[in-house]
Amino acid sequence: MAVQGPDAPASDPTVTDDQASFAETALKLGGKSEEEARRTGAIDKADDQVESLFSSQYQTINSPAHRAIWDSGLPVELFEAKDEDTPGDIAKVMDNSIAVVHRHRAAGTVMNDEGKISEQVLRELGDARYWGLLVDGEFGGSAAPFRSFAPFLTRMAMADPTIAGLASVHGCIGAVDPVRTFGTPEQKQRFLPGLGSGEKLSAFALTEPGAGSDLTAMKTTAKLDGDHYVVNGEKLFITNVVPGRTIGLVCLIEGKPAVLVCDLPPEENDEFQLRKYGLYALKHTYNLGIIFNNFKVPAENMLNPVKGNGLTIAYHGLNLGRVALCANAAGTMRLMMASMIPWAHFRKTYGEAISARELVQRRLGRLAGLIVACDALVAWCSTLIDEGYRGEMECIVAKIFGSEAQKEAAIELFMKTHGGRSFLHGHLFGDNVHEYLAPCIYEGEGEMLGMAFFKSLVKHHGTMYFEPIGKALAAAGIKKPNPFNPAHAWALRSALPSYGKWYLAQHLLPKPRPTLPPMPRSLQHHAEFAAAGLQNSPLEISSTMRKHQLKLADRQCRMSELSSRVQKLVVMLCTSLYATRQEDEVVRSAAEVLCDDLTRELIGRRPSDRELRRVTSLGAAIAEGGFKSIAGLKPDEILMSYEND
Repeated sequence: MAVQGPDAPASDPTVTDDQASFAETALKLGGKSEEEARRTGAIDKADDQVESLFSSQYQTINSPAHRAIWDSGLPVELFEAKDEDTPGDIAKVMDNSIAVVHRHRAAGTVMNDEGKISEQVLRELGDARYWGLLVDGEFGGSAAPFRSFAPFLTRMAMADPTIAGLASVHGCIGAVDPVRTFGTPEQKQRFLPGLGSGEKLSAFALTEPGAGSDLTAMKTTAKLDGDHYVVNGEKLFITNVVPGRTIGLVCLIEGKPAVLVCDLPPEENDEFQLRKYGLYALKHTYNLGIIFNNFKVPAENMLNPVKGNGLTIAYHGLNLGRVALCANAAGTMRLMMASMIPWAHFRKTYGEAISARELVQRRLGRLAGLIVACDALVAWCSTLIDEGYRGEMECIVAKIFGSEAQKEAAIELFMKTHGGRSFLHGHLFGDNVHEYLAPCIYEGEGEMLGMAFFKSLVKHHGTMYFEPIGKALAAAGIKKPNPFNPAHAWALRSALPSYGKWYLAQHLLPKPRPTLPPMPRSLQHHAEFAAAGLQNSPLEISSTMRKHQLKLADRQCRMSELSSRVQKLVVMLCTSLYATRQEDEVVRSAAEVLCDDLTRELIGRRPSDRELRRVTSLGAAIAEGGFKSIAGLKPDEILMSYEND
């Protein structure tokens, strides 16, 4: 990966804790309490500090999604994913890892007696070098490009979604990424070989009983005592944690977030206890709470991001985890499709198989569109990460779309096709429904992330134009500005002209047409629609900021709605460009179906007969084996025995 580490130079100056962030300034000017402004400002500063890890050309304001809105021309080339080109030695590791899972699945030995992934499987995956895919070669890993790793998770999810998820927990949000990106040479040498071999599997301890979306509410502390930190507090919902694991622990040191890499003891003791609870989701992994009571961690285990603090480290890894989640969804939905088709051929109503019914065909066609869009987003985001982009906005789009697609696929397409039998013990849906829904919360709840996307989208525009206006109004004691009041106009004499110039340019200067690659006409139509929608968004977004001014932070519903529309346009553009590069006509048709659906959602019209024929024809082709990437998948039996609980 080309992401810069803390030792790499960055063009922007470091953001220091005594600098007021845009969010903090806006909230103070908007009349918020000092406490709320401080907390929100801390999150905003952490975001700035992550930005400073990247060269300016790879920061958010130069990212594809940001430029698609605010630049005068849309950079189409930045929305095109590079072809996957996995080196042979890495491909062998991936194939061997999947072979391990297939072998154990055939033998019925994937799970232990508690229904969790067995230690034997975890060890054999370590022998296959599965856990070291993202670890650098000098520490025994494969140093896989993310453009290879992310789509591989889709393949692994088709073998076992939980095992695919554990690769993300370990490599993206677990200890691997924090140590690899922020560790000193000594820390890397000490931790990465064991993490890469699987001798030390990892987790990330961030969430607390009172700290989820609001990480400023964190209470776990670590105090320096000689050559150790003494940790006290409680963490919750920690996936892949059992005694003996290595965790990245986010805690407060002298009131500021920090990350300690902790080797948990081999068994519970007075200092370290696991809190067990009933949890419907993540049932095949150990997801537990941790209680620390004067737990000692060597002081040399603290990671130093140089620019930033523990939240900086957390945000960096979460970005990768969001792409991994979308990749996992693409594989999981393929399992759903592979389960639906045999049943659709078997199940007859009024003497005819339901595979011939339009409603079932529409479901299969829609499902294919969701899968192809996830594939497109994974390919695009992983390309950007390898090229060195931060990719925060783009990865948020992938996470939200992937999790919502999987939720829709499970409830609206998979469950309804199988009917009441979906709720039988042993049925793929009934046994995994919480697994299908939980990703809407993983790596950040979707609507909260949508607002984070919007914040990143408007932050630079707000800093450039609205913050100076807000400060000028506050300095003059003006709460409700009136442009026809000479005193108000005088107060804004320095701040307003720059915005006025931008506003007039948006109205008067035409937007250049995007230069699209050669595309099938139907896909080109969708790409043009998406590009035009993105390029025509600045005035509406800016007008919303102008209307609500410093109260915008309270207009969550409006921010969420605007964010959702922009995200849908991004998905359309990526999917149409991705499908253009695919030779499989079924994949291209699936992309058209997805783009048809998104267009109707955006403009509010009913489907045409032509669009309905397109999706049902696609579904009929899929029912006859047309979706090639699910060939050979047999996730469950057509019928199962009806057993008592």
